[in-house]
Amino acid sequence: MNDRREEFDAVVVGAGFAGLYMLHRLRGLGLSVRVYETGAGVGGTWYWNRYPGARCDVESMQYSYQFSDELAQEWRWSERYSAQPEILRYAEHVAERFDLKRDIQFNTRVASAHFDEASSAWRIRTEAGNVVHARHVVMATGCLSAVNLPDIPGRDSFSGATYHTARWPHEGVDFTGLRVGVIGTGSSAVQSIPQIARQAEQLFVFQRTPTYSIPAHNKPLDPEEEQRIKADYRGYRARVAQTPFNVDGAYSEESALSVSEEERQRVFEGKWAIGGLAYMGAFKDLVLDPKANGTAQDFVREKIRGIVKDPAVAEALSPEFFLGCKRLCIDTGYYETFNRPNVRLIDLRRTPLDRIVPEGLRTSERLYGLDALVFATGFDAMTGALSRIDIRGRAGKTLKEAWAGGPKTYLGISTVGFPNLFMICPGPGSPSVLSNMLPSIEQHVNFIADCIGYMGERQLATIEPSEDAQDAWVAHVNEVAEPTLFPKTNSWYVGANIPGKTRVFMPYIGGYPVYVEKCKDVAAKGYEGFALSPRG
Repeated sequence: MNDRREEFDAVVVGAGFAGLYMLHRLRGLGLSVRVYETGAGVGGTWYWNRYPGARCDVESMQYSYQFSDELAQEWRWSERYSAQPEILRYAEHVAERFDLKRDIQFNTRVASAHFDEASSAWRIRTEAGNVVHARHVVMATGCLSAVNLPDIPGRDSFSGATYHTARWPHEGVDFTGLRVGVIGTGSSAVQSIPQIARQAEQLFVFQRTPTYSIPAHNKPLDPEEEQRIKADYRGYRARVAQTPFNVDGAYSEESALSVSEEERQRVFEGKWAIGGLAYMGAFKDLVLDPKANGTAQDFVREKIRGIVKDPAVAEALSPEFFLGCKRLCIDTGYYETFNRPNVRLIDLRRTPLDRIVPEGLRTSERLYGLDALVFATGFDAMTGALSRIDIRGRAGKTLKEAWAGGPKTYLGISTVGFPNLFMICPGPGSPSVLSNMLPSIEQHVNFIADCIGYMGERQLATIEPSEDAQDAWVAHVNEVAEPTLFPKTNSWYVGANIPGKTRVFMPYIGGYPVYVEKCKDVAAKGYEGFALSPRG
């Protein structure tokens, strides 16, 4: 092994949108930085997720960086909701424009990061055995990057081609003339199933839990709307940042139960016609009151019945859980796809999955012969990527041990016992996946960069949360989540999709503006709640 000592001021793990901007900011402080990226290129989520139909569920004019006025003005999006290839081109453009690739080492997976208390520095080892040392480590590993491949009996026995939506072949896949099975009906399945159905001779969708999906009504971006937003881009983004999820849209102050049935239907119809995540802004209590949520559920289920011609299939596609408390999907023709003669829905609640066999997939009812099998089974969300790296802080304690009872952080940015280790939007204790990810990434990066700059100016060696501050923040995160319906729903927000994972509602649901003000207040008070130590 090569144990040659290389030293950097900071190591960043991941070259998605978080890692790219973190590198840019740290360079601006005059620091030496090395970024490690598992893939062969930049883009993170948008580098890996190339399945057919992959598309962002936040509108293009909002899902972009804000740190550069020139970048914001020069880049032109083509659609209301950008597709994966366009978003990846944007990430590559940013990397080229700001000359970021020279400090990124691609095709490199970080195996471990161990803190050395004597030197107050981190020792980072790659899977290839290379070692570097850094004062600071920033985990830009993403919320949805650790692939979940369920342990289905006989999984590796299948004789046909297998794919996971999050690790799609870069050259694409041609399903023409094939019998294809898709396991899963989450967001990636909702986006890919209509595309696969257009190619496959037969498509079998194996559904354990149906999902709610709202039409995207995607279309080419209106040039006049683009120019209107760009004319006051900073003002526009600042106004949107005052909304609970940092996503543009009208947020009602009315209760779903305080209006008449006719008015409620009119509002829901209006949101359905707009499409996208705006549906959740129809009434203020949709994620607070089970009865209010029930009205939103009923509306979507009625829409499904109106779209899907076979009543039995429509019923199987109709969810029963709280709407919006699992990830709300945005689709183009998802429910309509089940009207196609070559598409069949297999309800695994009625006929459970038995095992995968060389010829295909067997349920309790019968064997389905398949030529290709697609796992649309999602991720070990938020904490999964971190748990797959051997991270050890003070006294050799691992992050897995520290988070054995569920993740604990201060502001979702750092955790007790792991000095100078920062996390960008992994989820636990920050708005993260319940917000517009790119602005949330920028907010985290700016907080971390300012903190590192503050430490440098004052010759400080380490920073980490105090136990009291972390405990108080965890309590607050739980306190604001408890009155909502989110913790009461089995979702990847609580880790319910991963066997054995401690059930904890991970994101901060107190609102993006509240969170940002808390971070500003902490910084203004000399990083209140953090323990800072001088250099020896």
